Amino acid sequence: MISIVNAALLTLLATVTVAIVRQRSLFGVVILAGAYSFLMASLLIALDAVDVAMTEASVGAGISTVVLLATLHLTRTREAPVRRHNLVALLLSVVVGGALVLGTLALPPFGAADAVIHHHVAPHYLANSVRETGVANVVTSVLADYRGYDTLGETTVIFTAGIGVMLLLRSFRGRRRARDDEDGAQ
Repeated sequence: MISIVNAALLTLLATVTVAIVRQRSLFGVVILAGAYSFLMASLLIALDAVDVAMTEASVGAGISTVVLLATLHLTRTREAPVRRHNLVALLLSVVVGGALVLGTLALPPFGAADAVIHHHVAPHYLANSVRETGVANVVTSVLADYRGYDTLGETTVIFTAGIGVMLLLRSFRGRRRARDDEDGAQ
């Protein structure tokens, strides 16, 4: 049953991806990207990665969609005319995609207990996280204690990106007001 749900979600993800690529409306792309993030969060829940699913749902389907919709509202963008298809880009995408698929063939099966990852730090985290960190949730202890600097770095990058988007939108709004004031004065 789980493999049927995973296959259905992956099929929907592939369908939404094709729809995004073929979409000519920027509004449609933003809505489909939000749907893609929601489907990805659903897939992550089915794979028992609830913490990653919650992040994907809040950032991907939530905040990103709102920011992109606000950006579309503020910028009054026009769609570029459709150009002819670039066969070199298509060929390069197929070759890179094929290389990625070939690379996954060397990975251990999903959930295999004898995978390399389970022989190094994972047993240490599972055995000692409560004693060393005082946190009962192993995922929280890994993210907040063992990998605290990494998590701080990721949070800093996301915060900086958010501030950058706000500054860009504020600067655009200021230029738009100045242009509207000039038009009103004439």
